[in-house]
Amino acid sequence: MNLEAQTPELKVAEYMTPNPITVQSDITFTDAATKMAGKGIGNLIVVENERPVGILTEREILQYLSQWLRIPNRLLEYVRVQPFEAVKPDTTILDAAKTMISKKSRLLVFDNESNGLVGIITASDIVKAFRTTDINPPLEQVMTRKIFNLEYNNAIMKAVRMMHRRRIGSVLIVNNKNTKKSKTPYGIFTERDLLTKILSRGIDLDEKVGDYSSTPLITAQIGIRAIEAANIMYLNKMKRLLLTDPLSQDSNPVSIVTARDLVEAFQEN
Repeated sequence: MNLEAQTPELKVAEYMTPNPITVQSDITFTDAATKMAGKGIGNLIVVENERPVGILTEREILQYLSQWLRIPNRLLEYVRVQPFEAVKPDTTILDAAKTMISKKSRLLVFDNESNGLVGIITASDIVKAFRTTDINPPLEQVMTRKIFNLEYNNAIMKAVRMMHRRRIGSVLIVNNKNTKKSKTPYGIFTERDLLTKILSRGIDLDEKVGDYSSTPLITAQIGIRAIEAANIMYLNKMKRLLLTDPLSQDSNPVSIVTARDLVEAFQEN
């Protein structure tokens, strides 16, 4: 299938988030994390002399919480932030997807004339664009087949440390608090839950992780293709979708697909 022929009219300008929030590198990590939590955003662009130098993400917050048990009160200029690749508003969605996957990087959008920052385009934005096409690749080659889980009553900090150690953005929460049945899928705890439900409200990290997980758990069956997965994730405002085995006798998730995985599947098709 010729992807270029199917997606020539899809441009970054149509799907990017314009006027992304920025902060100067001379503010503290604590203040930056507070801003992210308050606004419910997962990417905060760090600038020096009016030029972006990196992106502070939920992953850095997770890392420092795991290692320090808190967000250190240090200036952002001393915090390692995520690098980025530059694209233009008239860059095609397909080219943006290829850049994101090949460079393993986040994407910022710069104006053609002034070269000033005008937007950010995320994996979710790119997936939203591909939803408008007839491209519908399988997911078996991009989904992750290892699922990490924690029990409902485990501490939030245990989830933070597991996610940091395993370099994952979510954990499956098992065992409904109202039943003693073992390994019953209950919900999913994500980096975004940590930011918006816990840090934004000053919740103690010794609290039960299950109390702050996203529930009910939304799943799909292995065999679903990219467009169907994208539609579920878009309608439910999710970046991760757990998959179950249609041949299994239980409903326990056995794999997971993320928005970035969908980008990879679309651009490889």
